[in-house]
Amino acid sequence: MDHLFAVAPFTGYVYPNETIFGWSIMIVIYPYLSGLVAASFTVSSLYQVFGIKRLRPVAHFALLTSLCLMLFVPVSLMLHLGHPERALNSMFTPHWSSAMAMFGYLAGMYILLLVLEIWFIFRPYIVQRAQSGKSLMARLYNLASLGSHDLSEAAISHDRKWIFALAVTGIPAAHGFHGYTGFIFGSLKSREWWSSDLMPVIFLFSSIISGVALITVLYVLSCKLRKVAVDTDCLKGLGYTLWGFVMFTLILEGVEFGSVVYKAKEGIDIIMEYVTTRLVVPFFLLQFAVGAVTPTIILSYVFWKRATGKVLVAAITVSAALALLNVLMMRFNVIIGGQEISKTGHGLLQFPWVFLGRHGVLAGISVLAAPFVLLSILVRLLPPWVDGKNCNKAIA
Repeated sequence: MDHLFAVAPFTGYVYPNETIFGWSIMIVIYPYLSGLVAASFTVSSLYQVFGIKRLRPVAHFALLTSLCLMLFVPVSLMLHLGHPERALNSMFTPHWSSAMAMFGYLAGMYILLLVLEIWFIFRPYIVQRAQSGKSLMARLYNLASLGSHDLSEAAISHDRKWIFALAVTGIPAAHGFHGYTGFIFGSLKSREWWSSDLMPVIFLFSSIISGVALITVLYVLSCKLRKVAVDTDCLKGLGYTLWGFVMFTLILEGVEFGSVVYKAKEGIDIIMEYVTTRLVVPFFLLQFAVGAVTPTIILSYVFWKRATGKVLVAAITVSAALALLNVLMMRFNVIIGGQEISKTGHGLLQFPWVFLGRHGVLAGISVLAAPFVLLSILVRLLPPWVDGKNCNKAIA
């Protein structure tokens, strides 16, 4: 018997079918990764569409990050469901009344959009490498160029128009791709912890937090590995963006929790018991105090003091890392927490943790780590850096 479907310990009045957890740790990983995908693309679009010049050093890097993450988003779902060979069935025989059935179409369209935008941005670099000799890599780059070797000003101008159009299209596509996750949880009336009109909005804004935080941490780490100076203007831009969204989302989550308490619908007693007992550490301490309030205080202080140099870099990086924890705990507390509260409203269950197996912690860590292994390879094939010392030939 699969570990996921082992009977979970419980207290109070619980129906026998409620002792089974339908959604495992992989369903925590899935919206976490999809949120990182959407927000990484947003960071790139802030430069490509809105012309925020200070984000230029990370614009191309964010795009590559989004693609690497996107390629592993379905993996968490397939590990959870099993039978990956059936993954395309929902696209060939869709159930149009199901929001989940739309995932395949949204994911496929978004991957195609990412690949196209990356190709247009890096086409000059690909052409340059294709013309560098007759080695195996040169031939592979020649194949990747699709026979388009024109680097005239007119051709580059045409590429820029395509990049802009794809970036504009990708903004609603990326957030629609992730927003439906929050829509699914918010529309489930059978779970008091999930049923909220603000759930899709909270998922969207928290995803922006996680994406900006991820690009911040990866950018600083990449600068250290490449032994180049961190562009503090770019880092401050990421820090200001993170600061604003963390504060806004913190207020939004507070309003959402307050509305649940104020409405006091059926089941509020068990929710309050759950929140004031089991959720004290993961919800109030890790998610809010450590993951949201602490980075807000740190960023507010360094911006107020106009910190510079290593202090600024350290403060923003630490705040970004804490914000990543905040969003991960938010996903965990929503998805696992919602299942630990019985539908009867008279009992609590205990999530059955496992380490091995396709629903285990090790599998979850592996899925989270895999996109970054791929990213480390991709940035060598298509260098995204525009910091002078390691400047590539991509369209800036």
